[in-house]
Amino acid sequence: MPKFFQNESGATALEYGLIAALIAVAIIGAVSAVGGSVSTTFDEISDEIDSAGTAPPATE
Repeated sequence: MPKFFQNESGATALEYGLIAALIAVAIIGAVSAVGGSVSTTFDEISDEIDSAGTAPPATE
């Protein structure tokens, strides 16, 4: 049994798992925060393109 308690490889794997989970949470949070502003920008561009298509034709 003493070898079982001295083996630290399981603890190391757990630490790496926690670090990976924290990084994933940070990435998800950043993407969510930026995603809203990007969506708003694309909506504004889409509106501008739609309104450009409905303008009266230019006279020569």
